[in-house]
Amino acid sequence: MISTNAFDYINVMDKAADASWKRETVLANNLANADTPYFKRSDVDFETALKNELGRSKFTSLHKRIRSMNGDLSGLDVDITRPYDNYSYRLDRNNVDPDSEEVELASEQLRYQLLTTAVSDEFARMKVVLK
Repeated sequence: MISTNAFDYINVMDKAADASWKRETVLANNLANADTPYFKRSDVDFETALKNELGRSKFTSLHKRIRSMNGDLSGLDVDITRPYDNYSYRLDRNNVDPDSEEVELASEQLRYQLLTTAVSDEFARMKVVLK
């Protein structure tokens, strides 16, 4: 993490990219275990963590909220959860729906690509300013 105000958005996007990569891994694991009896799907929820962190200051601008977060981004660290442990529609008690997992994985891959492109674009803009 870089500790200057110029990198506020980059630091948040970095955390988002880390969470996206983690979610891709989890979704791929879910797909790999789609035929494993009693396997329960896992997930990663970065959006809720970000919403909770940004929601602390309700009536301030996004820029000020992100700047206030930048000192401590540990609230954006996400863990793997099993939100549907008690749910299963299959006889083998596995709750992975391969079609849904593939759609989520494709969506997450696009999100990761967008985040890494956004970080690269931010650095490119800084490079132009510094010239």
